[in-house]
Parts: sequence; C-alpha cells; structure tokens
Amino acid sequence: MIVEERIYTLYPGKVAEMMKLYGEEGLALQQRHLGKFIGYFSTETGNLNQVVFLWGYDSLEDRAARRERMAQDPGFQAYLKKVMSLVVTQENRILKPAPFSPIR
Repeated sequence: MIVEERIYTLYPGKVAEMMKLYGEEGLALQQRHLGKFIGYFSTETGNLNQVVFLWGYDSLEDRAARRERMAQDPGFQAYLKKVMSLVVTQENRILKPAPFSPIR
C-alpha cells in the first residue's frame, strides 16, 4: 500500500469555503473513483490556510488508473472549476508505510 498526501494552500480565509465544497460535493466524487479515503485535515499551526488529504492505494499503478478515471468524470471537472479559484499552491507526496505502521 502507498498513501498519497495532498496539501493545498488556500487564499487566506478560504478554508471554510473549501471544506464546505469538499464535504458537499468533492468527497463523494472522489470516493466513487479513489476508494481508500484516510482523512482530510486543516492546519492549526505552522503553515496556515492549508487543507491536507490522505488517500490509500494498492500501488502507484492503482493510483494512476484511479486518478485518470476520475479526471474523465464530468462531475469532477465541474467540481474542480469551483475550487481551483481557492487554491494558491499544491504539494503531493507519496508515502510508503513502515512495516509496523497501523496503516499498511
């Protein structure tokens, strides 16, 4: 298993709007395609105005196939148009769990 961490830095004051849109529209769209939702967070200290998503995949190939299918979904494309104006930057990391990690 791998975990993808996606960090979105938003314009100041936009976290609540992003969370609302994601909760009402984005999560269901992504769960339909991506599957293993681990968590969604907002920052309280350090770099502020950020939201963090964690998704689990069987492999890099599984991730690529699932994200490609999602990118073709007209509903997801419409959702992206709503949230992209909130985003300043995006970071992605692929995390590999240690053998003793509770998430494997």
